[in-house]
Amino acid sequence: MRKQTITWLSLLLLLAVSLTACGTAAPEAAAVPESEAGTSSELSGTLSISGAFALYPMMTVWAEEFTKLHPDVQFDVQGGGAGKGMTDTIAGAVDIGMISRSIKEEETAQGIFWVSVTKDAVFPIINVENPVAEQLMAQGITQETYNKIYITGEITTWGEVVGDPSITDKINVFTRSDAAGAAEQWAKYSGGEAQEDLLGIGVNGEPSMLDTVLKDPLGIGFGNLNSIFDLSNGNLVPGILIPPIDINENGTADAGEVYQVKEDAFSAVANGTYPSPPARFENLATLGKPEGLELEFIKWILTDGQQYLEAAGYVPLTPEQQAESLAKLEQ
Repeated sequence: MRKQTITWLSLLLLLAVSLTACGTAAPEAAAVPESEAGTSSELSGTLSISGAFALYPMMTVWAEEFTKLHPDVQFDVQGGGAGKGMTDTIAGAVDIGMISRSIKEEETAQGIFWVSVTKDAVFPIINVENPVAEQLMAQGITQETYNKIYITGEITTWGEVVGDPSITDKINVFTRSDAAGAAEQWAKYSGGEAQEDLLGIGVNGEPSMLDTVLKDPLGIGFGNLNSIFDLSNGNLVPGILIPPIDINENGTADAGEVYQVKEDAFSAVANGTYPSPPARFENLATLGKPEGLELEFIKWILTDGQQYLEAAGYVPLTPEQQAESLAKLEQ
């Protein structure tokens, strides 16, 4: 009898354990923070990207960091200018185009989708040996003067710029020969409408523009924030100066108009005191709305990827701008 009682108790205990196991919900999977989710390696494939020299250095950083998270993703990143990036994207020759200017209506009509990913700016540059460098750094140059140098051609000597007719050194004006967002932004700031409105000798590519002005004491050109500053120490590339833009046109280069270190220029672009144009958004373009790997990469740039911008000389999007670009992807 005792043996039978123990057997029944064992069966009841086994049944209870079984019922408990069946009635208990499986523990919920712990929420994975976005940054941890990004460490998975489920993504694979190759992304081809071309376009703006202005965004090229940043894109190489993003590609490297994204590959650390997704080792099966490879990148083929090329420069060539915003024009090449747009042409390649429309033709389907690349997955993503880097465009350092506004997207045109005729481009969206051809199926281009775009989002802004960072902010940058174009700055005028002169040689440190310019014969009127001291006056320029004290007075600045007004927007009207840039118009007369770059668009109308009414001003042709450095003496005219500083108001001293006795100085007859000719201004050697340089622009970009390749289709470049920097040139378009500079044209719009100077009173033109498109890159083709700029006067001057055409120079192919951002590095060549910097090199040309470095070799010419009478030259004037323009360059992107991340290429005219030495990002390792924050100083201007040795041999060039940024002639202050006399924004308030008071004939004096005020403290907020002088940019001799990266931090000053960076802050002026970020807080909007530097005029726009030539400050501008940097955009990524795809042929049609991005999907799959393209979409995941661009979403990562707009979230975790923003942390790498400042060290590379770019201005991160504000939270509002970030949300606007992400919402555009989700529409």
